Amino acid sequence: MVERVRWMAPVDYEIMLFFDEHPILVSPRVLGANIDYDRQYVSKRCRTLSDAGLLTAVDTGLYQLTDTGRTYLEGDLDVSELEPED
Repeated sequence: MVERVRWMAPVDYEIMLFFDEHPILVSPRVLGANIDYDRQYVSKRCRTLSDAGLLTAVDTGLYQLTDTGRTYLEGDLDVSELEPED
């Protein structure tokens, strides 16, 4: 079971699930259209998830799930280690 992280927004889990189910490079605009969230908000959340090591920016504006992100989704990660850089 995935443990809730205090700084995560509800959309963060949806973002990571999308990447887990679709292992492709995606921009926040395409991601937002597919999970029905505003592009700017998704972009902000992708940066936060990237700062925490759950996503990685592969190219300008493109993201993918990291191994740490997969481990988190599997429920095998100590969430106390997930603090995004400020």
